[in-house]
Amino acid sequence: MKRVYLLFCVVILALQANAQQKPQYTQYIFSPILINPAVTGIENYTDVKAGYRSQWTGLQGAPVTSYFTINAPLGRDFIEGDAAASPTSMENPLGRSFTSTYRAAAPHHGIGLTVVSDKAGPIRQTNVDATYAYHIGISPTLNLAVGVSAGIYNITLNTAEVTTDVQNDPAINGGNNNQIKPDVGAGIWAYSSTYFFGASVQQILPQTITFSTNSAYNQGKAVPHYFLSGGVKLFLSDDVTLLPSVLVKLVEPVPFSYDINMKMAFRDHFWIGGSYRQNDAVAGMIGFNLGSFISLGYSYDYTTSNLNTVSTGTHEIVLGLFLNNRYNVTCPRRSW
Repeated sequence: MKRVYLLFCVVILALQANAQQKPQYTQYIFSPILINPAVTGIENYTDVKAGYRSQWTGLQGAPVTSYFTINAPLGRDFIEGDAAASPTSMENPLGRSFTSTYRAAAPHHGIGLTVVSDKAGPIRQTNVDATYAYHIGISPTLNLAVGVSAGIYNITLNTAEVTTDVQNDPAINGGNNNQIKPDVGAGIWAYSSTYFFGASVQQILPQTITFSTNSAYNQGKAVPHYFLSGGVKLFLSDDVTLLPSVLVKLVEPVPFSYDINMKMAFRDHFWIGGSYRQNDAVAGMIGFNLGSFISLGYSYDYTTSNLNTVSTGTHEIVLGLFLNNRYNVTCPRRSW
């Protein structure tokens, strides 16, 4: 039984800890729809992202996350008449001169889909959510978007990966090892040519997670996750831009935590950056915009917690596609 108790201590901690209930991402700024549905349809093309993250490489059973997102705008005035995508505004969207001609986007809708699979030890959680947002200009250069997400998540315990001292141990046998729960989220996102800020909540509906019918065993709780984010553009020259940003995460009863990111963009061609995650890791990042169809980002996290004695770090790679890109833009123009 000792191994079972140890396993369930790990399981419950995973269900209570911020980093494990919802996956963490070093390149969240590259795929903000993963933390806030209000960015759905923010660009005037169909935005596709696929990502893979191997956390704490070298540690058996460490989290491995993969995801796919797609979102697109709805609204002819925005798609075909957006000022930031017109031929007169095709300069580098990360450059200083872009801000002089920037105008808030026309009111429009956005729809999308996110699929996230996260495996930690014998537990796998898969979320499938549809997203929707409405964008409106609240000043000549500032937009406000409100978004929601809704779907399901499936959480499974693979008992084949669990070794027990007792056959048919009640801690994992006879319970529901494959569960489906409803999933709801919401967010707001304000953005201009030089700054953004957002707030969102995921897993709004609290859920009880248990793999045993025996009430003697503790039950895990899926609780709401709150995110606050913001960033600014700082111009070093006409074509070199600093993009500092911060992400604050709040999950009861865990103390709040934060990520600080810094990107340096060289025109709309490539960027380098660094990140600090409180009490967990420091990271380096690099990304490329390869023409008007594809982008690529890579990050490596060096673990600063006690796990660095067994982990060789974390790798994350993100592939992006620009579909229906009628203006042949080479990088995002309203997100960063």
